[in-house]
Amino acid sequence: MRERVGFGTRLGAIAATVGSAVGLGNIWRFPYEAGQNGGGAFILVYIICVILLGVPVIMSEFIIGRSTHKSMMGALKQLKPKSKIYNFTYVCIAGAVITLGFYSVVCGWVMEYLFRAIGGGLSNHTPQEYSQIFNGFTGDGLRCVLWTVLFHAINFWVVSRGVKKGIERVSSIMMPLLFLLLIIFCVNSLLLPNSGKGLRFLLYPDFSQLSWKGVINAMGQAFMSLSLGVAMLITYSSYFSDKMSLTRDATLISVLDTLVAILAGIIIFPAVFSFGMQPEAGPKLIFEILPSIFQQMPGAYIWGVLFFLLLIFASLTSTISISEITIAFLIEERNMSRNRATLCCAMPVLVIATLSALSFNVLSDVTLWGMNLFDVFNYAASNVFMLLGGLFTAVFVGWFLDKRIITEQLTNRGTIKSHAQPYIIFCLRYVAPVTVCLIFLYCVGLI
Repeated sequence: MRERVGFGTRLGAIAATVGSAVGLGNIWRFPYEAGQNGGGAFILVYIICVILLGVPVIMSEFIIGRSTHKSMMGALKQLKPKSKIYNFTYVCIAGAVITLGFYSVVCGWVMEYLFRAIGGGLSNHTPQEYSQIFNGFTGDGLRCVLWTVLFHAINFWVVSRGVKKGIERVSSIMMPLLFLLLIIFCVNSLLLPNSGKGLRFLLYPDFSQLSWKGVINAMGQAFMSLSLGVAMLITYSSYFSDKMSLTRDATLISVLDTLVAILAGIIIFPAVFSFGMQPEAGPKLIFEILPSIFQQMPGAYIWGVLFFLLLIFASLTSTISISEITIAFLIEERNMSRNRATLCCAMPVLVIATLSALSFNVLSDVTLWGMNLFDVFNYAASNVFMLLGGLFTAVFVGWFLDKRIITEQLTNRGTIKSHAQPYIIFCLRYVAPVTVCLIFLYCVGLI
């Protein structure tokens, strides 16, 4: 029987779990979603959604993982031994593989831009030239694929090292560095001329600028930013010590994840307003707008390098956690070695990643439901698999799991006090299912 691995320290466990949640969704997607949906009003709704949706669903995954110290399939087999409900694991694994495939393409873009920044290739260009650089790069299929493969090589090398020597060690180094870089950038942005306008846009809730679409987007952003619904937190919490307080740590992870998103906004919006850019610039904000802004700052070279290095840290801590979902399943349920499991996980991911990278160039004419392959994989992962997974864990823990198990996990078998159970159960039974269904109906165009 293979000995069960685990995180070596609570700090390492928190760093890895925060790293799994903090990613490009916080630094890339959150600012442009806030920019398109009224700034401060969007953030206020987002924070409410994290409290009512994010923390309870995190708790549901933590309870499943830590109560059994097994990956999702083994956990469900132990918790409901007479049921076939464990087969839902395959849905979560499919979601994880697809997510890792399309997400790594954007990570490859970040590596390309870090390489360009180090070589001085992002200096002395007009805004129009930055747009041409981005379009030219994404139009080069070979270059996109090569950077994606290189990112995967780094990602899977880290995961192959194991939980303590790979995931925990890398996360414990990268997460403090990520927060340090965020703070440095925030200070720099706040010292720019007219930075107060950007800060007011970010923090002052103007509800006249917030539509119902923005509310739904805030719900979805809260859900996806925390990486819920693909069994990632079930997998990581199965490595937790029985002495960790699930309530405290779930709250801490949610707070830190939200803090990163807000710090990213503090970096971007004062700079955007200071240099007369548009806050609703959309996904191109990082690759076209920010290089143009850095160019106008003192020390432009170093800011460009540090920013894309920051994005690499955020990308890698997320992808190693998504990879671990499938790898833990293959190790525990198929009795594979870690190296073999890593290789088996890498192969389908690379296929999806290659197709996604080529969808902007060689395969740009291949569309499904009016979307290119990258958008299809993105839509499937974010709007189908993650939502189904989140709905499943919320309903399973809220309605079907033995309440004694929930009590044991929240109180560490009676060794600590917890008054969170009624709140957690209410949110999992009613708030989370209704919210997830609303997001799904909006995503498929029914509302």
